[in-house]
Amino acid sequence: MTINEKLTQSLLALLGSSLGDLSSYAFLACGLWLFFHVVFRRKFRHRPISQRERTPGQVTREVIHSLRSIAIFGLVTGVVVYAGYSGWTRLYLRFDEYGWTWFVLSIGLMIVLHDAYFYWTHRLMHHPRLFRLIHRTHHLSSNPTPWAAYAFSPAEAFIQAGIGPLIVFTIPVHPVAFAVFMTWQITFNVFGHCGYEIFPKRFLRNRVLVVLNSVTHHALHHEKVRANFGLYFNVWDRLMGTNHLEYEQRFERSTRAPIPELSELSRVANSDTLIS
Repeated sequence: MTINEKLTQSLLALLGSSLGDLSSYAFLACGLWLFFHVVFRRKFRHRPISQRERTPGQVTREVIHSLRSIAIFGLVTGVVVYAGYSGWTRLYLRFDEYGWTWFVLSIGLMIVLHDAYFYWTHRLMHHPRLFRLIHRTHHLSSNPTPWAAYAFSPAEAFIQAGIGPLIVFTIPVHPVAFAVFMTWQITFNVFGHCGYEIFPKRFLRNRVLVVLNSVTHHALHHEKVRANFGLYFNVWDRLMGTNHLEYEQRFERSTRAPIPELSELSRVANSDTLIS
């Protein structure tokens, strides 16, 4: 493949990746925003994790910063695709080259690697000399909305995108497996910023589920700043002693009132429509 052909394919990947990330971000963030803040806002008024008021123009700011991050993610994807066509990565296209077992395992491995990568880069960005320079943009939302999932400074967006090159340069990965990983990543990220606890009251008492981070965990990070650095799993925070002391108490408070049944939610939505 010539350099011009590789550049063309990289540009197409840049555009395709950006549009894909944009679609996933918009679909998930818009869906959760409408669910919690518009359609069922009355029914969930007792379940917000933070009592802090959102600032004027916060959603607009979160969207603008997220769009910039998506463009940077696309740029990094273009570079990775160029490297792939040049034979510098460990991307592979034939499923039978490594088999279906590895295909599934590679998705789990990417999630685990990303969780470790996120914890340590995130904690590093909270160093006093780096916070204002790199990470402050994301913390402008002390009570974030789903739109804040990608609300990063340009420097942080490149750091967050760094997990992609790290993966494809170190382990064999099929593009479809990477796409599944990215879908998990944006889904977990948007839910983590929704501001309402989605897990049941007994979640922290379950020996299996407790390994996952709840929405309360990350919401408390935005509120308190100096704790709860993990992304998917509550493993590194436990090992390093960086779970906030109020985590379990705040989770209990967030889940004190029961989540409404779907039938009741439908009735409330209809009544809200009639009132409006």
